[in-house]
Amino acid sequence: MIVVIFNKPDFEYDVHSLLKEFFPQEDVQMYYSCPPEEVSGRNLACTHHEMTGDGKKEFADADQVFRIDYVGDQITIKWEYQSVFHETWINVDPADRKETKNQLKIVLYKMIEKGIGRSLPWGTLSGIRPTKIAMKCLEDGMNDEQTYDYLKENYLASDEKINLSMGIAKREKALLDRLDYEKGYSLYVGIPFCPSTCAYCSFTSYPLGVWKNRVDEYLDALEKELSYVADTFKDKTLNSVYIGGGTPTTLLPYQLDRLIKKIKGSFDLSNCLEFTVEAGRPDSITREKLETLKANGISRISVNPQTMKQKTLDIIGRHHTVEDTINSFKLARETGFDNINMDLIMGLPEETIDDVRKTMEIIKELAPDNVTVHSLAVKRAARLTIFKDRYQDMQMINTQEHMDLCARYCEEMGLEPYYLYRQKGMAGNMENVGYALPGKAGVYNILIMEEKQTIVACGAGASTKRVWNEPNPDGTHRIDRCENVKDVATYIDRIDEMIDRKKRLFFVKEND
Repeated sequence: MIVVIFNKPDFEYDVHSLLKEFFPQEDVQMYYSCPPEEVSGRNLACTHHEMTGDGKKEFADADQVFRIDYVGDQITIKWEYQSVFHETWINVDPADRKETKNQLKIVLYKMIEKGIGRSLPWGTLSGIRPTKIAMKCLEDGMNDEQTYDYLKENYLASDEKINLSMGIAKREKALLDRLDYEKGYSLYVGIPFCPSTCAYCSFTSYPLGVWKNRVDEYLDALEKELSYVADTFKDKTLNSVYIGGGTPTTLLPYQLDRLIKKIKGSFDLSNCLEFTVEAGRPDSITREKLETLKANGISRISVNPQTMKQKTLDIIGRHHTVEDTINSFKLARETGFDNINMDLIMGLPEETIDDVRKTMEIIKELAPDNVTVHSLAVKRAARLTIFKDRYQDMQMINTQEHMDLCARYCEEMGLEPYYLYRQKGMAGNMENVGYALPGKAGVYNILIMEEKQTIVACGAGASTKRVWNEPNPDGTHRIDRCENVKDVATYIDRIDEMIDRKKRLFFVKEND
């Protein structure tokens, strides 16, 4: 257990995030030595306990104790680790909160790095969109050297990660420059059904076997929401459509046909650069479904193995074989699809570097147009967490060696990294990277990472993001959100309310 004691509430989330990057398996608990009334109502992402009495408390069970004191323009950090006492301090301008936060994270990072003899590949960056910083540097007219220096000095990232994020930002910018953010938007359509729930998954999904008799009823509600969006955005330009989930290909062929025809009949797709359907699970793919997608002009699909090791597939609850994945991919090629993505996950239970190499050999032979390499991120709602005792003796390892191996294979296949994001709790403190052949990069993937365009989301559990056109003083854009309820039955019953939520989001004044 790690204990952090503040003399007043400030930057707790940032401290907590950085400590979890260094010590992902530790429970980080936050305490305050100030009066309870000064911290009441705080909404923290970390465990929070108010100090009582005179603020003194013994932490006999703590492996590490940090003390962070804010006094005027000085921040002092004290740290006890393995019976060694560390102390440092910095002078800051409290009026400049952004710079104060950055300096606090830098000095805390350097203290821990020196104390444990280990650095983090992404330095102090703990957010999910590190390429947004490199993108901002490009948009501000910085050259490569200036961008490198900025990322190194302000975030202490490794050379490898800086070069990766700079290269991706350049490719993203080249594609995004083709879009009209002011008049453009993208559409996400959620199908929350799956053949089964994978052990690592925390997304809201429902087993199709239980809901198969209500799928058409779900599509009725979904079509009503789509009709509202189509009418509301009739004067806007639709740049991309993404049908995700869940697993959209759990729908029967006539249901897929119904949904896609509804979208094509309701929206102007003349400026749509990409229409993706996430086929995903090989056990949901049939020739008839692929032919239905192809007949409707779908330009991009996915066939996601996650791994090509059968034992791992069994452990994580994927009800298909390695051969099923290979056959589904070949079937998609036979049907005429020339833009197919395959998702892989690094850090799955009991997977070795040799297992990853064997997976990549099979992937290389199949030669997909996109490969997305995910680092396992175990969420609280995933079975790997809920039923931890079942998996506690299984190794889940992801290292830079794993990521480098995948990168080399992708390079050999002619694939270039084009988008990147991170998640909390990632194995090995790594990242997710999308690779694609030139001209086959996923437009929607870039848009959802860079947050430069409004994405309207329909379906149970879908989250809409309205991106305002007028930038903030720091160059970022105001983003407002509204979410649909996750439960399928509730979504069906309250579809009018879901539409009203969008009305409130899109029909408010800019200065509200």
